Amino acid sequence: MKAIPLAIPDVFLLEPRVFGDDRGFFFESYNRQAFREATGVDPDFVQDNHSRSVKGVLRGLHYQLPPKAQGKLVRVVVGEVFDVAVDIRRGSPTFGKWVGEVLSAENKRQMWVPPGFAHGFLTLSDSAEFLYKTTDYYSPEHERCISWDDSRIEVEWPVVRPLMLSSKDATGVKLSDVGIE
Repeated sequence: MKAIPLAIPDVFLLEPRVFGDDRGFFFESYNRQAFREATGVDPDFVQDNHSRSVKGVLRGLHYQLPPKAQGKLVRVVVGEVFDVAVDIRRGSPTFGKWVGEVLSAENKRQMWVPPGFAHGFLTLSDSAEFLYKTTDYYSPEHERCISWDDSRIEVEWPVVRPLMLSSKDATGVKLSDVGIE
């Protein structure tokens, strides 16, 4: 596994070592020891989630408040998404900054999104299946959403039309109204 630090140092793009031949391929999608050695982070994952979205679905920017803040290890097993992490840790030198990467079944890349970050993605392919491991359980009372088009953050989402949002995602709050210590 190769860990590539992104513009926000706590967020990593992970490239697995893929073994392939005429029969198909094999790779370790997660190995705790290899992850710790590559990133210096040793998360305790407690939940795995799987979602399917059609082209143009934008999910996010989601986060959970402490003490239920979640770190996420995300990947795509079908299709392609543009995946985004936004630093919402007040006092952080990168507060309000974002990083984004294309994750796909083809490139097999993963992104580590630490606790204290909002996360979202936009489906680029006809459909995409998205898997993510989390470091805490889903907690509806701690869940929050930042507006995907907040002018303070200015995520440069790829242009995909029509854009589809849930009612929760369409009514996200502004960055100025949030922040995790």
